[in-house]
Amino acid sequence: MELTHINIQGRAKMVNVEEKAITIRRAIGYSEVVMKKSTLDRISQGLIVKGDVLSVAQVAGIIACKNTSSIIPMCHPLMITGCDINFKLDFESSKVCITSTVSTEGKTGVEMEALTAVSVAALTIYDMCKAIDKEISINNTILLKKTGGKSGTYERS
Repeated sequence: MELTHINIQGRAKMVNVEEKAITIRRAIGYSEVVMKKSTLDRISQGLIVKGDVLSVAQVAGIIACKNTSSIIPMCHPLMITGCDINFKLDFESSKVCITSTVSTEGKTGVEMEALTAVSVAALTIYDMCKAIDKEISINNTILLKKTGGKSGTYERS
């Protein structure tokens, strides 16, 4: 199998996508931030001293999505046509579940943008709550689904 990110000298390269078809591409990323119950309660009640945790995390995730190619070396700069981040507070498991849905119309997919969005949103939650909860963990950062392009649809089972 030929690796598309490796040049003839065996070094990393950015894949050439000029021959690829322009299609609508979407990806859904997911991550979880596990914390103490008291921390989750404070987030839900708006009692975190640094401010509205989920609003700040949402904006941070969107900014990260739009700037993925600046921090992931082999990603192409993309015109993102949509980025939505949603949070679910799971009080039973004491975690915040984060989902990002990212779309573009282009020659390469937005999987990395979706994963970067949830990762930075999760890191922002950590940053805003670390003073009251040193045990916070970020888990299960995964691609749930992607559509478009030559390889078609992938959905995590």
